[in-house]
Amino acid sequence: MIPVRGFEGKTVAVFGLARTGLAAARALQAGGAQVALWDDRPAAREAALAEGFELTDLNSADWWGFSALLLSPGVPLTHPAPHWTVERAKAAGVEIVGDIELFARAVNAAPEHKRPKVVAITGTNGKSTTTALIAHICASAGRDTRMGGNIGVGVLGLEDMHGGAVYVLEMSSYQLDLTSSLKPDVSLLLNITPDHLDRHGGMDGYVAAKRRVLLNQGKGDTAIIGVDDPYGQRICTEVVAANRRTIVPISSSKAIGRGVYVLQGLLYDATGERAVEIADLLRARSLPGRHNWQNAAAAYAAARGLGLTPEEAAEGLMTFPGLAHRMETVGQVGRVRFVNDSKATNADAARQAMSSYPKIYWIAGGQAKAGGIEGLADLFPRIEKAYLIGEASHVFADVLTGKAPVAECGTLERAVERAYADAAASGQDAVVLLSPACASFDQFADFEARGDAFRLAVQGLEAPVQRGARA
Repeated sequence: MIPVRGFEGKTVAVFGLARTGLAAARALQAGGAQVALWDDRPAAREAALAEGFELTDLNSADWWGFSALLLSPGVPLTHPAPHWTVERAKAAGVEIVGDIELFARAVNAAPEHKRPKVVAITGTNGKSTTTALIAHICASAGRDTRMGGNIGVGVLGLEDMHGGAVYVLEMSSYQLDLTSSLKPDVSLLLNITPDHLDRHGGMDGYVAAKRRVLLNQGKGDTAIIGVDDPYGQRICTEVVAANRRTIVPISSSKAIGRGVYVLQGLLYDATGERAVEIADLLRARSLPGRHNWQNAAAAYAAARGLGLTPEEAAEGLMTFPGLAHRMETVGQVGRVRFVNDSKATNADAARQAMSSYPKIYWIAGGQAKAGGIEGLADLFPRIEKAYLIGEASHVFADVLTGKAPVAECGTLERAVERAYADAAASGQDAVVLLSPACASFDQFADFEARGDAFRLAVQGLEAPVQRGARA
């Protein structure tokens, strides 16, 4: 773990005892702090007790005795209303921080010879794949690479730092809202489309949160910005005008005067005097589709920002094995292939997978996001049949009725059974795609649990003949 200094002999309140909160609690204790842990959920409190932590009921605690509140990113900071712990902290003048902020302070306080390189990745879509891809490229090139943040291990649970290490960190808008000191050597803002608007008070708040990944960069740092959406275009123009760091625009659809881009599957580096072809991404089996081309362009630019050669970066792109829960083939029964895209928690993310297959038996639904699935109307002709689950089932059915056949299935297991039966009956090669366009919290702990349940349901079908390949 990474011990958190600066709170020796002081008490830090920690609210939210999932992966992030418990990792932060361990790191604070390792740095000499006392911790007061609490969660509104009894199961989370039981898990903390099982690990040997003591609990402090923050409802009745003396907040004037706390030096800081470590808030888990899933807890509302400002919208739709501040959490009660946020109100208590503000009333007592207690600083509110997140785990990324504590990591940033540890990096900033480290002597030069122990200070690692930090790559920070955010965006509405593609950040997990891009994070895993950058980590793969760096590790394949022999760098001591640690990956975490909003993916895998909580950042403070990663191995302690040294000067040769590279930390590749995925960051959500929630985490960025709680971060003020982070100064990444390489920052990536992939794209921005409407998402989590309830948590940020609207689009302006969401964009402002995403921009925080660029907050403290200066000379010698690299900012990589996707320019395929209007928000990214505007931000890139504004950052270039500030002229404090190296700016690398990226695009998956057009040639840009200076930057990294993909045209018809070919990756070009145009950061020098002329554009140089780097890789044929059509040969990268785990990076299909234009959305993955953007991820590849971003990862290549990040690798170059860290000092890797074009050859090292290109080799990593071609050997990337793919990411679980993102267009992941989890099995095949006869001529029916099952693709797990559980990480598609909004319509824009679902679009990426849906547009990769000409015909799909689509499993969708869950806890609906703002905008629903109306924006996917141009892809409805690809839907052989939709199998709807969770809270959004009725709403999605209303949208799809008359445009595609619909079955309201309720549970994921039932949806898998019915989708397989229909796909198999077609007598053709078929794809059953779980790409929910919804959050998972109505039925599952997170999108990973939803994807794991999909995999188990597929494995429960009769005579599976292939499992584990990646899309």
